[in-house]
Amino acid sequence: MQGAFLFGFIAFQPTNSLVETDFRQKNQLRGLVRFYLHTSQANQSDYPVVLFLTETTQQMKKILIIQAHPDKESYNFALSEAYKKGALAAGAEVQEIIIRELDFNPNLQYGYRKRTELEPDLLDAQAKMNWAEHLVIVFPVWWGSVPAMFKGFLDRVLLPGFAFKKREDSLWWDKFLTGKSARIISTLDQPAWFYRLRYGRPSYHAIKQLTLHFIGISPVRTTTIGPIRNSKDSYRQKWLHKIEQLGKQQR
Repeated sequence: MQGAFLFGFIAFQPTNSLVETDFRQKNQLRGLVRFYLHTSQANQSDYPVVLFLTETTQQMKKILIIQAHPDKESYNFALSEAYKKGALAAGAEVQEIIIRELDFNPNLQYGYRKRTELEPDLLDAQAKMNWAEHLVIVFPVWWGSVPAMFKGFLDRVLLPGFAFKKREDSLWWDKFLTGKSARIISTLDQPAWFYRLRYGRPSYHAIKQLTLHFIGISPVRTTTIGPIRNSKDSYRQKWLHKIEQLGKQQR
């Protein structure tokens, strides 16, 4: 049986000769892909057989991990370490912001009415955010929101002039942290599906849409793990492995 063979929007007409086509992949995988197409005569079959060799190299990213749990013995810290392990194994550059170790006042005392000088740790945090191509934010969901120090960190760091700028006489704004992607990893003491269906995931909307998207970071992918309370070690180890794989994929 003879006919056209379609793959990846490229069509070949099977023949007894070798057909080779080279093209560059888009997105984050860049590589040379060679497709070899020929007609197999084995087993008295006229069906085309496709042999392909893919040579791809993954673009190494600059990854910033923001750890927002106040307890260094928490499962959240194990999750961020798992992601870091995977990312380093993949050849990525990794920097970290561990909020519990920063020396800063989490209170944006005057709002945007009056400037509050940034502490050295917050200036360093801004520099790391500018450097990063991909942000990984790890936090527990508390009272449907985030830990207080993390909220204070966002208030103090994501300032007008750094993360965004409101336009004069307009409801719109300019986003200053475009060209970056993010992964949110959050933990719960209830099943993720229940948190979504019963409560509508308020922390998800607050961080993904009202914060990261607001300042230009997109796409933002999410991983929600729960329930952690009373979970078995096998459950936790399974998720540590999954997060390490995300690190290796730099996603």
